[in-house]
Amino acid sequence: MLDPKKIEKIANTISGALPSGFTAMQADVEKNVRAAMSATFAKLDLVTREEFDIQTQVLHRTREKLEALEKQVAELEKNK
Repeated sequence: MLDPKKIEKIANTISGALPSGFTAMQADVEKNVRAAMSATFAKLDLVTREEFDIQTQVLHRTREKLEALEKQVAELEKNK
């Protein structure tokens, strides 16, 4: 899924922006923001950049194999 460090960073940024009087609630706010963000991202069915890049490479190799097979079929049909 998504990088937990990025979610942690966003949660810390939001909680750090709270006024000083809210420091007692800071841990609770961080926990709630983190949980809400994780739930929202899970519903979006997102993939990581690494997963996207891997699938891009797989697609590229598949296209290369398809092109090679198309050439073979064309040669076989030509030789009939």
